[in-house]
Order: sequence, then C-alpha cells, then structure tokens
Amino acid sequence: MEITKKVSKDISKTRFDKACAELFSEHSRSVHKKWIIEGKALLNNEIASPRDIVHENDEISIDPTYESKILWEPENINFEILFSTDNYIIVNKPSNLVMHPGAGCEKGTLANGLLFKFPELKKIPRAGIVHRLDKDTSGVLLVARTEKFRNYFVRLLQERKIDKTYEAVVVGQVIGSFEINKPIGRDKHNRVKMSVRSDGKEAISIIKLYKNLGNYSVLDILIKTGRTHQIRVHLNANKLPIIGDKTYNPSNKIAKETPHELIETIRGFPRQALHSKKLSFKDMDTDEIISFEAKTPDDINVLVNTIKKHI
Repeated sequence: MEITKKVSKDISKTRFDKACAELFSEHSRSVHKKWIIEGKALLNNEIASPRDIVHENDEISIDPTYESKILWEPENINFEILFSTDNYIIVNKPSNLVMHPGAGCEKGTLANGLLFKFPELKKIPRAGIVHRLDKDTSGVLLVARTEKFRNYFVRLLQERKIDKTYEAVVVGQVIGSFEINKPIGRDKHNRVKMSVRSDGKEAISIIKLYKNLGNYSVLDILIKTGRTHQIRVHLNANKLPIIGDKTYNPSNKIAKETPHELIETIRGFPRQALHSKKLSFKDMDTDEIISFEAKTPDDINVLVNTIKKHI
C-alpha cells in the first residue's frame, strides 16, 4: 500500500534518499535508494534522483510492492500511438486526459488506456509511465514496455539526457531566444501550485520565438530540467502567461489593443495552450540519438490562426 508523508523542517534541505530513510526508518537508506531508482519512491508524485534535495512540506510517497499489485483497470481510451518497439511506446497524448488514476480521478486515464491496448504493461510499475504531462497539456510521451528499458530511461531522466521541446501560445512579445534559470519549489500558500522561490530546485528553460503574433507569441521551449509545471511557472514569472492556463493565468490576461472578438476567443480557450512537440534521447541499443514529434493539435492551430487574422 502506498504511504505518503510530508518532509518536516528538521530534515528539509537533505538528500531525497536520506529523507526517505528518516521518514520511513523501518528500511535502510540503501533500500530507499534502490526504490527511488526503480520509481517506487516518489517526490511530490514525481520520479526523482536519490541526490535531489527535499524541502519542508514536500510529499514523499513509497510503495515497495507496487510492481505486484497494479490495480488499475483496462479501459478503451482514445489516444494516438505514434511509434512502438519491443522496448517502448510513443504516445501522442490528447489534452483533457489525466496520466494515471489517483485522488479525484479513479478511471478514464491514459494508464487505463495503455493497459487496454498493451496488457503486458501490468507487469511494469505505473503501467510503463516514466514521465508525465499535465492533464491539459497535449503531445509526445514515452511509455516503457520492459523493466530494462524503464530503468534505462529513468536513468537518462535523472542524468538530464532527455531533450524535451514544447510549443506554447503566450500573451506578450518575444524577440529571439533567451534562457530562464529560476529555481522552482512548492508554492508556500497553495500546495497545488509551484512557484519561483530561492530555496527551490534548479530549473532551466530555453525560450525561442517560433511565430510572432503581434502582442502574442508562439514559443518553442526546450527544458533542461523537468520540474513540475516548469514551463508554466517560468513563463508566468517572466510575464509571458500561457493562454488558457487556469492555474498560473487565472485572470486570462489580454494584451493591449486586442479586438473584442479576439478577446472572446482567447478567454474561451478551454485549456493551457501548451503542447509537447518533440522528444529526443539516445537509443539503448545503438547509442544513436532518436527523436519523435507530435504535430500541433487542431485547437492550438485554430487559436493561432484566429490571432493572425487580427494582427
């Protein structure tokens, strides 16, 4: 059974594996390190490295028996398979799809759909899910099909050897490209949100203008780290809120001199205009860099074309 505990002040700013051993003292630090690497111990519901630093009120969850008791039920969920091998599956996740069952969402998730299409994933922790996209973020995602490849990909993630590029439609003008290097941690006032904070974890995003839309922009974002909500937090902190982001842009900011009919379109956009565009990593067998892309979905294309008409 999964058990979750919060990091107390006295073990804040220590390594993840050490904090696990302090909170769950019935097991040794080496055992916790093994579980972390295998994805059986999570930090704020995310895969992390044993050496990552934890902070007060972070949540640590452990489930050492996870691999033998996946309870999620297979369901016929609609999503696109872009590519598959014996080692992994490349999914094009639609928006409005939760990654896996949890509090408040017990079924109808990507994990349920994966188990329906690939029953053998019952043998893999978390049905092969090794990284995640927010519910309302669409795009390319990798699912591990074997334990060996899962461990390999998790290691690449921990060593920051996975390149992930996203596309976002934002309020504001951007010229050229720039880097955002601002640490991110759990928001002190709202546990659902993340925020830029001096005692947070290192977070690096590379921002590049893809399309100029007057007082709006389409951006390409390459993330060097994989913090929760990283792109959404970084862009909002740089006064470039993503259109439709109800968490970090709740007032639906509008650029100056935006025509009334365009205001209605922007404020009516039903999700954050954020898409996982490209995923690149070194092949486990050949050492070649391979890449997979998911086309920009129709709803974002319609949004961009509508803005174009009014500039």
